[in-house]
Parts: sequence; structure tokens; C-alpha cells
Amino acid sequence: MVIRWFDEATELFTRRTARETSRRGFLGGLGTLLIGAGAATLLPVYRSNAFAQSGSGLVEEGDPNSCDYWRYCAIDGFLCGCCGGSPNSCPPGTVRSDITWIGTCRNPADGKDYVISYNDCCGKGNCGRCVCQRDEGDTPLYRPQSSNDINWCSGSHADMPYHCSLSVVIGVKE
Repeated sequence: MVIRWFDEATELFTRRTARETSRRGFLGGLGTLLIGAGAATLLPVYRSNAFAQSGSGLVEEGDPNSCDYWRYCAIDGFLCGCCGGSPNSCPPGTVRSDITWIGTCRNPADGKDYVISYNDCCGKGNCGRCVCQRDEGDTPLYRPQSSNDINWCSGSHADMPYHCSLSVVIGVKE
């Protein structure tokens, strides 16, 4: 009895599916799925080999605790150098956010453009010192990978407040 009921239900479902769908519809859906899967590789993610490495020969000049420092062309926040850290490292007691926004800044010492990763340091309250808001290359929030108006701590560390921002040189723009 139970098997017959299951057989009849399966037959009804199969016949209804065959009546309501077509091969073209199936192929169209499959094509959409394949195109969508291919487009996923275009999402903005940091790929470590995407830029020529700057190496240890990076020549820098200027005060890293000043908003006019060349690396800060797209920064928005407190400078970690004024908060117990450095332009490259978070202060003690904070952690670096996993997600970041990027910018391209020209180094006046060598005239080259460098790709800069801006990371927020999270875990303590606002530093409150050396606030900088330079919006060169900033984009609207619908392009978040290039927007400096987002609290990146909320996306990578649950319930951790923003403390300051880093500017790490990723490599030379080619």
C-alpha cells in the first residue's frame, strides 16, 4: 500500500514536471547558472600575486603621523602611528580587520604609484588622535571595496569597536 502511494505520487510529479518545463527552459537555466558561477571569480578580492611586489627598496619621505603623508591619500580615520602602532601595524590590544579598502597613492620620493591596503584596527574605543579624512579615489557605498566610509571592524570581528586605520603598501601599480 505505501509503495503504491509513493509510486503514484512520483509518477504524478514526473508527468507534471515534464508538462510544465521544456528543454529550452532547462538549458537556459543551466546557462544562467554557468555564467553566474563564472562571474563569481570577478568579485573584488585581494590576490597576493596581483601586483608587482614593492620589495624592501621602498624609499619613503615625510612624517607618517601627518595627514599629508603620501600613503594616506584615501584614508578616513585615526592614524595608528599616533595611537601606539605604526602605519603598518596595529597598536597593542587591537587586531587587524580581515577586510579592507584599497587605494592607489603616488610616492613623491620615487614618483611611482603604489597600491595601498587600508585596514582598520579593532578592539579598543576610538583613538581620538590624528584624525584624517582624505577621499582621493573614494567611491560610493555601492562599491565598498573602494569606499573608506565603512566601519570594517563590524564586518570582520563581531562587536569590536574601531580604534585606528593602517596603510600597508601592497605593491607597485603596473
